[in-house]
Amino acid sequence: MSRLPRRLGHGEEATLVEHLDELRARLFVIMGALAVATIVAFAFHNRLLDWLNKPLPPGHRHLLAIGVAEPFTVSLTVSLYAGFVISLPVILWQIWSFFAPAFDPTVERKVLGLFASAVVLGGAGIAFGYWILLPRAIHFLTHYDDKHFHNLIQAKPYYSFVVTVLLGIVVVFETPMAVLGLVGIGALSARTLRKQRRIGYFVTAVIGLALPGPDPITTALEVLPMWALYELSIWLAVLVEKRRPSATLTAPWHAQP
Repeated sequence: MSRLPRRLGHGEEATLVEHLDELRARLFVIMGALAVATIVAFAFHNRLLDWLNKPLPPGHRHLLAIGVAEPFTVSLTVSLYAGFVISLPVILWQIWSFFAPAFDPTVERKVLGLFASAVVLGGAGIAFGYWILLPRAIHFLTHYDDKHFHNLIQAKPYYSFVVTVLLGIVVVFETPMAVLGLVGIGALSARTLRKQRRIGYFVTAVIGLALPGPDPITTALEVLPMWALYELSIWLAVLVEKRRPSATLTAPWHAQP
């Protein structure tokens, strides 16, 4: 067997055994990429922890560890999260390569375009969460009623909080991708999004409230970009509709017999 699994061509037939062999090979590639990325992240875990601690006030950046093994387990867990993020392009490419032969090559170009857009939006979400949302949320939480509480920040809950908030804001920034997917299958249109703008704002606010947000500041900072991204989704929907034939603007289940 070759080192890397061979990608089947569009419409190329293969037996069940060959599909299972390809799936096994791609799973090995995914696990190998995750393991290598985690090892690399662990080798630089000191810098990674310093980077994650930076949103904390200067007097709270030396975190509390309860238990003998907690410093090691927390460092390993954070490295695993970072390894997953680093290896995510490889993981997604292996998953796509397994299913790609079932799709037309034109669909692959569209998927790659959506993937690139999702990466950009995800990166923007992480940047927004790290430099804007986290510092304000942490400032609010660490100074809340500080006349009555002495805040000792424990390592494990803090890093879980950071990961949860960043994951939530990334989901928020991926909203246009979900809207474009619905527009692509005809379930939504730019006209509907504009007409139902108030309902859209309400729905996005409900989603924002449901996302991880331990305090009002974090929740508000998650909802506000969702409204801006909703407006962006309308303009993207207009562009998508202009680039496809008018016959496809109506969903198949809405077509007249």
